[in-house]
Amino acid sequence: MADIVDKELAEAERDASPNRFGPSPSATEKPTYPANRHKKHLSRTETGEAIERIESGSSYSSSNVSLRPDAGTIALESAATQKDILPPLEKNETAMSRIHTQRTQHSSTVGATLRSRQSRAPIPKMGAGKPYPPALPDREEFVVEFDGVDDPMHAQNWTLKRKLTTSAMLAYTTFVASFASSLFSATITVIAGVFHVNREVTTLGTSLYVLGFAFGPIFWAPLSELKGRRLPLIIAPFAMACFNFAVAVAKDLQTVMICRFFAGLFGSAPLAVVAAVFSDMFDNNSRGIAITVFSLTVFTGPLMAPFIGGFIVINPHMGWRWTEYIIGILSCIAFVLNLFFLKETYPPIILIQKADELRRRTKNWGIHAKQEEIEVDLRELVERNFSRPLRMLVTEPIVLLLSIYMSFIYGLLYLFLTAYPLVFQVKYHMNPGVGGLPFFGMILGQLLAGGVVILRQPGYRRKLAANGGIPIPEWRCPEIIAGGIAFAGGLFWLGWSGYTGKVHWIVPTLSGLLSGFGLMAIFLQALNYLVDSYLMFAASAIAANTFMRSTVGAIFPLFATYMFNGMGINWACTMLGCIALVLVPVPVWFLLKGGKIREKSAYAPVFPAKKSEKEEV
Repeated sequence: MADIVDKELAEAERDASPNRFGPSPSATEKPTYPANRHKKHLSRTETGEAIERIESGSSYSSSNVSLRPDAGTIALESAATQKDILPPLEKNETAMSRIHTQRTQHSSTVGATLRSRQSRAPIPKMGAGKPYPPALPDREEFVVEFDGVDDPMHAQNWTLKRKLTTSAMLAYTTFVASFASSLFSATITVIAGVFHVNREVTTLGTSLYVLGFAFGPIFWAPLSELKGRRLPLIIAPFAMACFNFAVAVAKDLQTVMICRFFAGLFGSAPLAVVAAVFSDMFDNNSRGIAITVFSLTVFTGPLMAPFIGGFIVINPHMGWRWTEYIIGILSCIAFVLNLFFLKETYPPIILIQKADELRRRTKNWGIHAKQEEIEVDLRELVERNFSRPLRMLVTEPIVLLLSIYMSFIYGLLYLFLTAYPLVFQVKYHMNPGVGGLPFFGMILGQLLAGGVVILRQPGYRRKLAANGGIPIPEWRCPEIIAGGIAFAGGLFWLGWSGYTGKVHWIVPTLSGLLSGFGLMAIFLQALNYLVDSYLMFAASAIAANTFMRSTVGAIFPLFATYMFNGMGINWACTMLGCIALVLVPVPVWFLLKGGKIREKSAYAPVFPAKKSEKEEV
């Protein structure tokens, strides 16, 4: 796959700078089309099958296009090709980076390989007695591209106002999806009484929603590559609203559980797609800040929900069903915003829209975008989105160990939904609303971690520039190590300061500063480490990580009550803190030996060794 991308990039460079590379074979031997309308010749399809074509005088050379315009259409006379009007792209790093990114996005889309378009069946006839039409010029001549580095259609060239508006809408959509995952936890005791089941059964409402996070990206990720980012982000909030309203009016427990799972399945769409949208809009200089803001919405949402749900439940005029009504209303707002104001950001799909307009206005049906050549291949879909992530999870030490580490941390995020009520509602006798306010300690810790990562971005960019733009994954490890130590410290602090209820409540609340800092620092930089380590296969690495951690996140709440009641809050937190400390050496090992580990990997990219000054001379 990388060879295909490199080949296409080289062709793009040749088209952009013909004088530098010399004439290409296609330039020296242009195809000609005789005027004889009935001259027969044989050509072969991709499968080698010979077919008879009749050349027609209506065929034309790509170097001379003359269209008869209708009303409202455009006439093109002697249209210049892109290489005639654009400056040399090799002088513009931004242009080359975008070409490489676009070609990579296309080649990594499910169905982009030639394999998906091959067929062993005989080629069908044209029908109605028609002969096969004449061969067209080189297909690349009809492929639309962006018009230079300043093309306003490219999402990175949008105005700052438009970027910020889009980011705010998507941050809100992501917040609603993550917020909904834990708002249900405030109603567990009430629902257990309404449907006459024990608390562990109703806890499934939270677990099944998080389980939807594990399976959803398997569908949403390829859909966003095939049809663009906008479609999933419109479908998801609408479906979330429907299923959450269904939970709100449910007459039996099984309806609640089934609808919670599907709400999570659709709620996973913004978690899987929004980070990619930010990557489409922001370049390397600002992308780190954008992804940090996105991560904050993912992890502050579950911690904002408990106190809101608590106040709703204790309000005699509302009740537990209003927790779901509110999520449904918030989802409807996200749906309306995305439907009317969200524009497509995925470059291959933007080019499809451009090609569609050019076809309509020029009446030239041959104009198309590269992405329109794709046909979905089911075998490749299964391999890329299920088989390959699982193989990487089993065979890649980096993917396996980081997934175990992040799964443990993510599971504790949802386990805190049980631990904090036991500490502040049982030991400190707070009501469900007030008892959820100590989660703000963790939220502040997460904001602190996000601030630290943002402040370190300028230093990271300087190191990246000094290394020729090649990222070194181990640059991410210091924050992961610091976060791991802080997270373990937060667990010890919470357990031993809050298990009696006699220490002032602010003391266990402040433990959230360490827990929240550790949670955000580990997650944000560990995900970046995976991306830097695998680049072309980063999507598969993240898919494996997402599947594993979401599955663990769904399991942890189910045994949390038994563990804390059986061991006691202090010893349960001590055990979890010791496990967190045992996992701290994982990023330390990667910091010391990460490069050696990747040398043995079948998926990690291999960069050419930098030449010394003597070799360059």
